[in-house]
Amino acid sequence: MDPRSREPFLWVDRLPTERRAVAQSQLRAGHVVIERLDANAPDGEDDPTKPILVPGGLIHHWVGTVFIPGATLAETIAFEQDYDHHQDYFRPNVTRSKILRHEGNDFTVQLRLWEKKVITTVIDTDQEIHYQILDRARARSQSRATRIQEVDHVGEADERLEPVGHDRGFLWRMNTYWRFEESHGGTYVECQSISLTRDIPTGLGWLIEPYLTTVPRESLTFTLATTRNALGKRIAPRAGQIAP
Repeated sequence: MDPRSREPFLWVDRLPTERRAVAQSQLRAGHVVIERLDANAPDGEDDPTKPILVPGGLIHHWVGTVFIPGATLAETIAFEQDYDHHQDYFRPNVTRSKILRHEGNDFTVQLRLWEKKVITTVIDTDQEIHYQILDRARARSQSRATRIQEVDHVGEADERLEPVGHDRGFLWRMNTYWRFEESHGGTYVECQSISLTRDIPTGLGWLIEPYLTTVPRESLTFTLATTRNALGKRIAPRAGQIAP
């Protein structure tokens, strides 16, 4: 995207007028605004959980936005880049975080992800992240998971990593695309999350489907809500307020 473009920068600003007004009201009230994206969905379809079907797998594509009152763009980016402490901010969904490499606007980080939905999964990931500051009020970043491995027997003496691509298939690929815009006395944070999982095996839908169809949405909602709350608390001494 050309930084000089006059096109709306955020997803919510590209919504039809009435939907945009509702979304902005929800954001200012402290809510996460989230929606599933599917270019192949039939017109009028309104299924908030249905993923995109591909041979042998499911693609989950979600976009969410949150507004952090009082936060500047610089404070928001600094919070996002504090990867060594994501295990503190985003627990229990992130139980381990570490910067492996940092050079300029490029990071390589290691995150251990935890999810429980009928069944519990723990997944180790390496992620390459690139930031781009567009102007004084806008920035964006993109993250790509370069290694995804499920962890067995977590915390036990025989803890081990499953071979890449030879596990239960709860996460095979993951890309996230972030946008940040300082405006209206705070900063908007938007994230598009695209992930690939296995499909739902015949006869095991009761066990697998709740995880595959709800975790992507719930995880993104948790990440954005936690970002708002954690950054709100961090800036409270300066701003003289605590985000609700």
